[in-house]
Amino acid sequence: MHAQPHGQSPGQPHGEQAAIHEQRALGFWLYLMGDAVIFALLFMTYGIMVGNTAGGPSGKTLFDLNNAALETALLLVSSMTFGFASLASRRGSSGAVLAWLAVTFVLGAGFVFLEVREFIGMIAAGAGPDRSGFLSAFFTLVGTHGTHVSVGLIWILILSAQVATKGLSLPVTSRLFRLGLFWHFLDIAWVGIFSIVYLPGLM
Repeated sequence: MHAQPHGQSPGQPHGEQAAIHEQRALGFWLYLMGDAVIFALLFMTYGIMVGNTAGGPSGKTLFDLNNAALETALLLVSSMTFGFASLASRRGSSGAVLAWLAVTFVLGAGFVFLEVREFIGMIAAGAGPDRSGFLSAFFTLVGTHGTHVSVGLIWILILSAQVATKGLSLPVTSRLFRLGLFWHFLDIAWVGIFSIVYLPGLM
């Protein structure tokens, strides 16, 4: 009697299971396309509202380039460390996957911390999302991205627990692949925010 492959349902051939995970990957690509549309709309809204300060502060007086640059560095490096986790999964090294996911989590958490600190500072200075159309659009765009990163951090924790308990089975590596797509997408979205929101806002 042959042992059932880990993570495979009884009576389900490995090829059939792989096809299911390919379909899920395709579905996730479609989700990312929808998410990209949402971010595109938020970018457009910000572009329209950026000049509507209602006599309040503008990006030139509010934005801290050093803080934004540090956020960018953290997210770019986290994308690279997630890539190392993906490479480790191909080698079948659960320990290395867990280590690189932990590093990615720390970097992502540092990014969220800096973003929350920036928001708190702006609100304390009377520059909250209700102050002007510009600030409403800013908080919505940047906050939406930060929420996505926070969801990604929770996903990293859940996936790390699965790697630790189930190993690198096909379902787990499939989830790791989809999480990688999500994380790299957030990296690209942030580069857009840094280039379109922070840099022009400080000029």
